[in-house]
Amino acid sequence: MSPRYLDRPALPDALLVTAVAVLLGIGLLMVASASVSLADRAYGDPFYFLERQVVAVALGLAFGYAMLRIPTPWLQQLGFPMALVALAMLVLVLVPGLGNTVNGSTRWLNIPGFNLQVSEPARLMLLIYVADYAVRRQDELRRSFVAFLRPLVPVGLAAGLLLLQPDFGSAVLLLTIAAAVLFVAGAKIKELSLVGCIVVAGMALLAWLSPYRMKRITGFMDPWEDPYGKGFQLTQSLIAIGTGEWTGLGLGGSVQKLFYLPEAHTDFIFAVIAEEFGLLGSLAIIALYGVLVWRALVIARSAAADERHFQAYVAFGLTTWLALQAIINLGVNMGVLPTKGLTLPLISYGRSSLIITLGALGLLMRIDLENRGLAGTGRRRVNTRMPPAGVAA
Repeated sequence: MSPRYLDRPALPDALLVTAVAVLLGIGLLMVASASVSLADRAYGDPFYFLERQVVAVALGLAFGYAMLRIPTPWLQQLGFPMALVALAMLVLVLVPGLGNTVNGSTRWLNIPGFNLQVSEPARLMLLIYVADYAVRRQDELRRSFVAFLRPLVPVGLAAGLLLLQPDFGSAVLLLTIAAAVLFVAGAKIKELSLVGCIVVAGMALLAWLSPYRMKRITGFMDPWEDPYGKGFQLTQSLIAIGTGEWTGLGLGGSVQKLFYLPEAHTDFIFAVIAEEFGLLGSLAIIALYGVLVWRALVIARSAAADERHFQAYVAFGLTTWLALQAIINLGVNMGVLPTKGLTLPLISYGRSSLIITLGALGLLMRIDLENRGLAGTGRRRVNTRMPPAGVAA
């Protein structure tokens, strides 16, 4: 029986859109609150960071809309070229004169009027490459260790280039996303475990050989040993979280953001949220991320049920990305993980991260529309077939 259509606009998952919109609104509010003193002192404009974040939101929404309009099979055909572009960007950022160095890290490409943190678009492009590879080589991936290692070559090169910046957190995030996609595509657990052990051992060796990284790890393990030195950032974050208690000091009431807590509007914005809105506000933020991750998993599962494997792998990779990045940032703020320099998705100040995250969410919503047969029709399709067992209609 042919599908019936209703004259309704094609809209993505309502809960997903709501969670994204609320997190984005909270992010703008908290960037303004956390950065007002720093912006006034450094630039003479208390809303300097907020204004730039608003521009990033506009650009991110435009990018997200563009991704919403692109059929995913087109992206699948660009998997390998995207991997090459990602590697080229990561190389260019290390070229003197092209890369911009801040606080000892060279992570940004100088673009007129904008500094692009190349790890963000590179992560999205490499995810698309790995998902495309997993579809094209799915049978080989399940049988051959060589087929499993092949996509890890460009991903490993990218991770190595990230470590040269240095950007340890982005390297870990990229490797984990790639491993998650290959796992759901059928890679053997023993192969993943072997490579994972080698990677962990290598990164542990790098940390041991790098005084900078060892300082971060030892500072995280006992920040109160040197609260005015290597443990300063974490102790200030913990003070902010503890001060908030149940309901917080109210919007704008944070004391730690007033030149005590470094990077209050970027990496440690969750500590400011906890201080101003307390445990209840913090739990609300975590619940919103839970909704986002839940709906993303539903989209991935729906694509897999329809045997749209590329879309399922991309959606699962994006879910892993957003969930892991949020978990790492929250863990850093609460002192259960060493400092990684990863932003809190949709909330922290960080224009490159925000633009690419909104673009990635636009891609996720495109997959959702395609799952439901809505993309490109402008009308809602009602499927008259019964859904598979355990899959929502």
